[in-house]
Amino acid sequence: MFALAKGPGEELEAVTTLGASDLHLARELVGALNSFLADRDEAALEEVLNRAPKPVRMAAQQYLRDNCAPVVGAFTEYGPVDVIREAVCFGKIDEELEEYLESAYTIGLGIRMSNESRRDGGVWWVIKLLSDEVSVRASAEPRTWALPAGATVLQTWTSGEPASDVGPVRGALNVAEDATTQGRWVRVHTLLHSRYDVDYEGSGTSEFVVDVFDAPIPRERWGE
Repeated sequence: MFALAKGPGEELEAVTTLGASDLHLARELVGALNSFLADRDEAALEEVLNRAPKPVRMAAQQYLRDNCAPVVGAFTEYGPVDVIREAVCFGKIDEELEEYLESAYTIGLGIRMSNESRRDGGVWWVIKLLSDEVSVRASAEPRTWALPAGATVLQTWTSGEPASDVGPVRGALNVAEDATTQGRWVRVHTLLHSRYDVDYEGSGTSEFVVDVFDAPIPRERWGE
């Protein structure tokens, strides 16, 4: 059994070996390992591992400890979330940017967007598109983009809150634009907010999250 290690190149890394008498566990074990990367549900993983031989259980647990530290928003139950389009930049919030986000949102891509201060005094909106939206439990904090170390959040808005009828994309852009005019650093991302706390992957409401930080808009980095 192998893990697909993501990086500059993709590599297969050996995790464990199943004997002929245990091959019936292969599909279930692969599913449990992938789900663990997404939800960190140790009990669900242990339920499968406890039916495997001790060497298989020990090898899988050791691989997870050595290679699979938790990373917010990096996995779904089907595996890693890939960056499919990076550093697409818009010079202002307008119909073109809104249409770009609407298109990505409609087909279920993950969205991450932040503002950067241009050298000429303007603002860039830098957008990264991901291969999927990551789910969060019903009771969990609605965030799949980890907060920067040391950053203070002034406001977090989500499209799941009662608001005007402008829609999730325009609602997020309005909040982001208002904060930017005040010189605040803003980050916007999407997630799938589940209706459940158990078996929550893939069922819920797609939402926008806008974080406004108590910090000035950072200097542009996308062209570096």
